[in-house]
Amino acid sequence: MTQPVGLAAFDLTGKTALVTGAGGLLGREHVAALAEIGATVILTDLDLAAAQAAAASLRGTHGDRVVAAALDVTSEDSIRAVLEAQGPIDVLVNNAAVDPKVTAAGGPELSRLEHFPLESWDFQIAVGLTGAFLCARVMGAQMARRGGGVILNIASDLSVIAPDQRLYRKDGVAEGDQPVKPVTYSVVKAGLVGLTRYLAGYWAGQGVRVNALSPGGVFNDHPDDFVGRLSQLIPMGRMAGASEYRSAVQFLCSPASSYMTGQNILIDGGRTVL
Repeated sequence: MTQPVGLAAFDLTGKTALVTGAGGLLGREHVAALAEIGATVILTDLDLAAAQAAAASLRGTHGDRVVAAALDVTSEDSIRAVLEAQGPIDVLVNNAAVDPKVTAAGGPELSRLEHFPLESWDFQIAVGLTGAFLCARVMGAQMARRGGGVILNIASDLSVIAPDQRLYRKDGVAEGDQPVKPVTYSVVKAGLVGLTRYLAGYWAGQGVRVNALSPGGVFNDHPDDFVGRLSQLIPMGRMAGASEYRSAVQFLCSPASSYMTGQNILIDGGRTVL
């Protein structure tokens, strides 16, 4: 099969992409990345108002090729309803997740493993991992029936390393009450990499490629002390800017990566090489 080469390989004109959890910081960037190379992008979020606001912020550049829709990734009925309303999907970006904030709020520190609520575990796994499975099952099966497509799962550098809990320490807080990055985040992101590999093998014969992108820490008005601590762990000495993943998304979601499937691409300023 002849594949496009050069910059033509990045062209998604005439293709439709769907990004889950796209009302947030990186979700908007993924939408912008795909729209930049010609795709019509369905920007979805559980919060329709957030999806509409994000779409409105991008329409000045990308016009009516950015469409907002409400989507509950934990509901197969919701996924099927969006697919029915929007038509066939060529590219799926599984970005929806719960990013639990690390705080020391007094009383038992609920982020710690010993006190972490089971309902929080169930909810965060449902959104970040089960949601990706359901979206992939519904939309990937549709891609397979139509002869191919692309699924990109957004994981994290914490899919391959453990959180360095020293980053989240608070002065004046007892050791047993120190806040931590919750267990669910690592489990979800590692699970997405496993899901990526499974689906890549499962649908290889139907032309559906599945890869994962694992970003490092993205600056989003973090406190200076946190930025300083994290930057010391990164060989490049800084956190990522939100827009620095656009080119990777374009590569992984386009024919430019036509011979790549089942891979987890780490872009973390070098943190995981040490």
